[in-house]
Parts: sequence; structure tokens; C-alpha cells
Amino acid sequence: MKGVVLAGGSGSRLGHLTKITNKHLLPVGKYPMIYYPISKLVAAGITEIMVVTGCEHIGSIVGYLGSGHEFNCDITYKVQDKAGGIAEALYLAEDFAAYSDVCVILGDNIFSSSLESLVSTFNEEKQSGLCKAMITLYGLDGSAAYKHRFGVAFLEKNGFEISSIVEKPTMEKLEEMQHMRSGVVTGIYFYDHSVFEKIRMIEYSARGEKEITDVNNLYLAENRLLGCPIEGKWTDAGTHESLLRANELMESVQ
Repeated sequence: MKGVVLAGGSGSRLGHLTKITNKHLLPVGKYPMIYYPISKLVAAGITEIMVVTGCEHIGSIVGYLGSGHEFNCDITYKVQDKAGGIAEALYLAEDFAAYSDVCVILGDNIFSSSLESLVSTFNEEKQSGLCKAMITLYGLDGSAAYKHRFGVAFLEKNGFEISSIVEKPTMEKLEEMQHMRSGVVTGIYFYDHSVFEKIRMIEYSARGEKEITDVNNLYLAENRLLGCPIEGKWTDAGTHESLLRANELMESVQ
């Protein structure tokens, strides 16, 4: 399995904080934000990693991470010329991935648990033929009050069978589906090599992006998508409020 860290985007929701640096180099706890997905992958035994970022700050990202030697891994880089969505950014890693499975982490995802158990679950379920992709879910207990900001997976009341995935559902949609369990689709994904063919299949959305939710829904249509709860705490760090949560989370575990 290889790792892909997606660290592009303008970070515009963070305003002046991202005027002079890439969002993923902002401090979270003791380290720059991008330190955490890299270290989580390495701790799980995934040491071949590609970082995808934009043109503006590629020099700063490379300046911090280098070859990966300091982090006990090998890091390669790919530049996404302009924002075109998570799926488009992942597509740039096709040659790097070759025919390996990939663990994909959005660079602004901060979480307290390890990746080892998630990697094991994916490998076991894939070997059994039950899945070809796995998404991680947070807030199944109702703790994520901000679900409308993310892709949301709706599940049957009993078990983890995914019924549907909706990208940034309206509050009305969440109320309509309140009879079902729902969880935020975090930015931690596991895919087999067919993900790149699926990215080629999907169209750009109305906002000009290739949506990762559309890719996940193709796996769901094949009945080969697994939803797995993520233990511990999780947050993104793309807004001022969530960046504060990320810092509080890391301060509590370091």
C-alpha cells in the first residue's frame, strides 16, 4: 500500500493566515499541519508517499518535507496546476500508485487514533472480497453538529451498511434523513487501483470539481464500499474554528 497526501487548495477560508504560506504548513500543536498525516502513514508502515500540492507553495512544502528521510519515508511530489477537486488531485498519483492500493489523506485532517487498525481492516475486507474501497466515518454517535460542511454517509440503523452518500447535505436533507444513522466522511480513504479508472468516468460537478463523493458512489453502486468508524477524535482544519479544534486536539494528546 502507498500513501497519498493531498495538500493543495488556496485555504481561502482561513483568510490572512494563508496569504503568506500554504495552509498545510500552519502550526497545529508542536508541528506544521502536514506533519501529522505523514507521521500517521509512516507509523502504519506506509513509507512510499506522494504529496500533491499547488504551484504557489510547492517550494515551501518541499523545503519542509524534503526527500522524507527525516520522517523515515520516501516522499515524491506532484503539482496540481489549479484546483479541480479531491478526485482530480488523487488522479495525479496514478503513475506513482501503479497497481498498489492507496491510503489517501487530506492534509488538513487531524485525528487522534492510529491508522494501523484501519489499514488492517481494509486489507482483511478486501482479501475476503467484501470491499474494494473504504471510507472512514466520524460522528455516528451524533457528535458532529457540522455535518452539512462535509460529505455525509447515511447508514441503516443497525450495522454499517452504507445506503447513500450526499455531498454537503442541506440542513433540510439532514432532517429528512434523521431516521437513519449518519456520519461525516472524513478525509481518510482507502482504494484499490481501480479508483483511477473511476475518476476518469466521473464528470466535473457544477462547481468545476471532480468530487470524491462521486467516486465513492461508484464503489457503492458495485456494492464494494465499506464504511468504517474512526475511533478517538477527528477534525479538519480548514476554517478558523476547526483550526482551533485541531490545535486543542493535538495539545491534549502530545
